[in-house]
Amino acid sequence: MAQAARPGGPVVVVDQASRRILVLQSAGELMRYQGPDRLPVVWSWSADREPGLADLEPARSWSMPDEAKSRVRQGRRYLLTTASGGLAAVVDTATGTPYWAADTGSGANPHSLELLPDGNVAVAASGGGWIRLYTASQGPRSTAHAAYPLPGAHGVHWDGRTGLLWALGDRVLTALRVGGTAAAPVLTPVRTVPLPEDGGHDLAPVLAAPGRFWVSTAAHLWRFDPAADRFDPVRFATEGAARDIKSIGDEPGTGRLLTTAPDHAGPCTWCTSALTLHRPEGTRLLTGAHLYKARWWTGRSGR
Repeated sequence: MAQAARPGGPVVVVDQASRRILVLQSAGELMRYQGPDRLPVVWSWSADREPGLADLEPARSWSMPDEAKSRVRQGRRYLLTTASGGLAAVVDTATGTPYWAADTGSGANPHSLELLPDGNVAVAASGGGWIRLYTASQGPRSTAHAAYPLPGAHGVHWDGRTGLLWALGDRVLTALRVGGTAAAPVLTPVRTVPLPEDGGHDLAPVLAAPGRFWVSTAAHLWRFDPAADRFDPVRFATEGAARDIKSIGDEPGTGRLLTTAPDHAGPCTWCTSALTLHRPEGTRLLTGAHLYKARWWTGRSGR
C-alpha cells in the first residue's frame, strides 16, 4: 500500500490539444486536477510561443507535437521534441530557447529524436522513412545531415556504453555506428534485428537494466536484450494494455512503468486523456488533454 500511495517523480506529457509540452508534478498528485489549464504544471514549452522559431513557421510545422524527452549534456538539461508537422527541436530548459531546431518537411512526420554527446541530433521520421543525423553542433539552424533509410522510422536512442545509435522502424531494430566528424558525420549499419511483429513505435532504455530496451509494436510491448538478440514479451495485469503503446518508460529507483495508448474516446484516434501506470497499476485522467506520449521527467537515458 505504501508503494502505491507514493507520489513518484514528475512526468512530461505531449498535449496536442494545447500544442504544449507540459512537465507535471508527481504522477500521484495528478488526480486532484481536471483539465489541461488546471494541471500542476512545473514547466511548459510550445513552439507557438517562441519568437525565435518564427522562420520555421510553427503554425504549420508544430502541428500535432508527438515527442518529449529529457536529456542532460554538459550539465544542462534539454527538452527534445518533434511534431508531425515537421518541426524537430532541442530546447534548453533553463532558458526556454532552442539549442537547435529544423523543419524536416511537412511530409516527413518526425516521431522522435536523440541528442548525441558531440551535440549533433538524430531524428527518426516515419513519413520520410529515414534516420537523419543533423550537424546541430555546427549551429542552431544547421540542416546538413547524414541519412540512413528506415521504413516507418519511429524511434531513436543513443547507447553511450556501446557507441551505437539504435533506430526503430516498422519491421526492424537497427544499430548504427556514427563515424566521420561532428561537421560531417557518417552513419553505418552494424546490425539489424527483425521485430517479433510489425508496427514498431516506441524505443526507450530500460533504466533498471542498462543496455536493454523497451520496444512497443502494434499489439505488444517487448523488452529487448541486444546481447542475446532476444525480445521478451512484457505482461500487464490488464488484458490488452500492451496494445498500440505510444510511449513506455520505467521510473528511476522504483521501476514503475508509465505508458500511453489511444483510448478512442476523444476527437483523435491516436491520442488519449489518460496516463497509465503499471506495477502497481493506476490511471491518471487528464480531462481535456489530447496526450500522445508521456515520459518520466528524468535526465537519465540509460547510458
